[in-house]
Amino acid sequence: MTWTQAINPLGNPGLSALVDALPIIFLFCALAIWRMKGYIAGLITLSLALVLAIVVHGMPANMAFLTALYGAMVGLFPIGWIVVTAVFLYNLTVKTGQFEIIKDSIASITEDRRLQALLIAFSFGAFLEGAAGFGTPVAITAAMLAGLGFNPLYAAGICLIANTAPVAFGGIGIPIITAGAVTGIDAMAISQMVGRQLPFLSVFVPFWLVFIMAGWRGAMEVMPAILVSGVSFAVAQWFSSNYMTPMLPDILSSLVSIVALVFLLRVWKPKKVWRFADEPQATLKVKKHSAGAVLKAWSPFIVLTVLISDWGLKPVKAVLDTVSIKIVFSGLDQAIIAGGKPMSVVYNFNWLSAGGTAILISAIISAMILRIGPGQFLEVFARTLKDLRFALLTIASVLGFAFVANWSGMTPTLGKAFTVTGSFFPFVAPILGWLGVVITGSDTSSNALFCKMQQITAEQIGVNPVLTVAANSSGGVAGKMISPQSIAVGAAATGLVGREGDLFRFTLAHSIFFALIISMITYLQAYVLTWMIPPLTMASTAAATAKAVSGGTTILMVTGIFIVILGLVASRQRSSLDALNGRRSA
Repeated sequence: MTWTQAINPLGNPGLSALVDALPIIFLFCALAIWRMKGYIAGLITLSLALVLAIVVHGMPANMAFLTALYGAMVGLFPIGWIVVTAVFLYNLTVKTGQFEIIKDSIASITEDRRLQALLIAFSFGAFLEGAAGFGTPVAITAAMLAGLGFNPLYAAGICLIANTAPVAFGGIGIPIITAGAVTGIDAMAISQMVGRQLPFLSVFVPFWLVFIMAGWRGAMEVMPAILVSGVSFAVAQWFSSNYMTPMLPDILSSLVSIVALVFLLRVWKPKKVWRFADEPQATLKVKKHSAGAVLKAWSPFIVLTVLISDWGLKPVKAVLDTVSIKIVFSGLDQAIIAGGKPMSVVYNFNWLSAGGTAILISAIISAMILRIGPGQFLEVFARTLKDLRFALLTIASVLGFAFVANWSGMTPTLGKAFTVTGSFFPFVAPILGWLGVVITGSDTSSNALFCKMQQITAEQIGVNPVLTVAANSSGGVAGKMISPQSIAVGAAATGLVGREGDLFRFTLAHSIFFALIISMITYLQAYVLTWMIPPLTMASTAAATAKAVSGGTTILMVTGIFIVILGLVASRQRSSLDALNGRRSA
């Protein structure tokens, strides 16, 4: 039995688009107006999409429910798997107290508030966005700045504004991976395009943060630090997103930026230490730690960076994919006719080459380095699963909705409606992503909702869809700072509960300004700087290319040797500390 995808089912493009937009409109209202819990809103949205797919588009019920199941499976693996393991690794460092050493190692570098904003809000915030996401960056960095003596409103506002350029690659690249999952475009191609948009913003954001705090003169006084912070971050972001993997840009860029700024401060200092005129008493006690202790604390994320780098290499992926499991959806495979040809629906359970597995292996190695027992390891993992159970349900329901909308014909119908913008659409594309993040609070959710529509609209107007799909993610980063969830986290972290309106007004103009910057960049890339757009590569093509590459085993062996050496160094540091404590006790 086959079924042909129905586009414009009501015979009127405007009316069909309006009806097909109802689930998205409901989701926006549920989250922004009714403040419904994410997983409940997601499940209802999925239910509405199923009704429209069956009743309006005429999709057979069994195909509609199988499509929802397929989307939910993609949501849980590989996307949810990365979320769980990333947060788990972060929780391990918190549980063992190593994260406090990481925080101290950043906060103790300088007392100048401008430089603290660059190090903590911008660079360290990006690191947290890449390693954990889910509001963690703003919650931790805003609390740190407030504890150091920042005005609470500035502490929260600065961290919200800083948490822009990293968002597209947050949570080990989840937004980019999601965009690839719903469009079929190779995630690496999307990563490359985002990596040719956001670095322009990454160079600008450090200057803008200091300018907001200290004005033009204050920014000029620390211009060397601004340039080193922004340029080093942008270059690493461009390189890692274009030549490594979409899972790595945030972590690598933030570490490069931190190290570059630390080295600069060894040879250069601002003429005077700048502080707020009316800043409150500092409450955060910053401790000094030895270089060995700092290395040990950072070691889980060093291991993570190395393994994620390996997992993103084609030779390594070719080796790891030899044990993948292919599940053919018999009720869907070759049953849906889209674009005049049947769709192949095969679920790829690449359990070993998945990014989440690399993170889990990093967590196991880190547990050995930090001497975490099996009981504590499993306890933290169980608690992480419990804490994320509703987030996983939200991801599964949103991805289920995305696939139902895509395969039933709802998304193509909406895409055709957006062709009325004509050649102006590349300017509009980032604004759609911005709107999606403002409402949902998630670049991942925004990509799941809009990226397929971005792809179809671009194809209709003759623009490379890689550009508009990437623009959805790039534009979305500017919406993060004013989303209700982010505002609530920032207010709670700095004692501004009840003053969320002040924080929203503080960030609103900056959010719109950043979104317009991305829109102008995208428009220029569509028609003037077309050489910046990477070739359109579909995921199936990329996978086939990867299988033809060999040499991954050697890379994994070299990585293993490096990790053993790192583990021995960190263990030696632990032994030295134990011996020192023993002598003190004697």
